[in-house]
Amino acid sequence: MYLAIITLPLIGAIVGGFRGRSLGVTGSQIITTGCLITSAILAIVAFYEVALCRSPVSINLGTWVDIEYLHIQWSFLFDDLTVSMLLAVLIVSSLVHLYSIDYMASDPHPQRFIALLSTFTGFMVILVTSDNLFGLFVGWEGIGVSSYLLISFWFTRLQANKSAVKALTVNRVGDIALSIGFLLVITSMGTLDYATMFSIAPIFNETIITLIGLLFLGGAMSKSANVPLHTWLPDAMEG
Repeated sequence: MYLAIITLPLIGAIVGGFRGRSLGVTGSQIITTGCLITSAILAIVAFYEVALCRSPVSINLGTWVDIEYLHIQWSFLFDDLTVSMLLAVLIVSSLVHLYSIDYMASDPHPQRFIALLSTFTGFMVILVTSDNLFGLFVGWEGIGVSSYLLISFWFTRLQANKSAVKALTVNRVGDIALSIGFLLVITSMGTLDYATMFSIAPIFNETIITLIGLLFLGGAMSKSANVPLHTWLPDAMEG
């Protein structure tokens, strides 16, 4: 069930996007939206099991990076915070999918649009559920690419393309700060795993912890369009 929560949005995006022509508009919308709603329902069940029944779940799919002292697992963690965020992400995204079905009814390419929406949601789920910073970064960059494609959806309009490039460029500023924060975590702690990081953080110099926090904050400010890295958001409305 927990793997289904992660994979269903991406499966819907892949099927609805690459098979959109053969499935037709209605078929593509049913598959992508159906996968997302199913994932949202499973997230509600996960919230009951994890948050209310106090039964966190960890899933390890195998080793991802193994170089010298850095060992990173391709793994996911469902704890109270994760399932709470999943409810917000999946329920809101399901409503957006339902709304876009009618909103994009007159557009000639609704299959591509709703597949991109599902892709965005899929990477958001990866970001939320990953149990290490490396997995978070995969979701983070996937969201950035999906945002670029959604903003430039009407790519025949020059302003939409300019807005997408501006959004991607400004977000790179935050991504640089986030990447530097990751490198600082690796050099100081030797890990990107959340559990290990949080357990050994109290023994580290406060200056290092503060610097890491500020770098992460810079990445978040860029992605969420907070001042002074907010300039891309008004233009993004073009898309």
